[in-house]
Amino acid sequence: MIRYARPADQAAIAEVVAAAFGREDEARLVARLRADDDVVLEMVAEAQGAVAGHILFSRLWADHHGLFAALAPLSVRPDSQNTGLGSALVRAGLANVREYGCHGVLVLGDPAYYGRFGFDAAAAADVACPFRGHAAFQGLALEDEAFARPLTVAYPDAFST
Repeated sequence: MIRYARPADQAAIAEVVAAAFGREDEARLVARLRADDDVVLEMVAEAQGAVAGHILFSRLWADHHGLFAALAPLSVRPDSQNTGLGSALVRAGLANVREYGCHGVLVLGDPAYYGRFGFDAAAAADVACPFRGHAAFQGLALEDEAFARPLTVAYPDAFST
């Protein structure tokens, strides 16, 4: 079952994120994004009544009209990886963030994985930000023309601390 994250899920989410990445950095990123009120959307996947996966979209500040978001992080508990749970979270997250009025999403992640959902480097080619030019930096337009002209975005402070 995939649903919106609730405050009561925060400890379980921190455990899933740390386990998925094998370190605490990404769990601290999630906590900082929440504390700074930079979260656009946060969802969890439950398996057997426990949080087994998590996805977060944070707000980006753009130099022109429209809401843009960063997908980071996507986490699945190690014993639930390669079961389709991560893909289900991405699909649900993208559908919901579109409903929130998001024009486009950026991600720094495996091109083979995120390409399955429509992300590509060409969409992010004219996006000025610290990740520009990185082989794993990709975009997905949720609204027509979202990345049709050059765009400058600023990531939340949590990404730089």
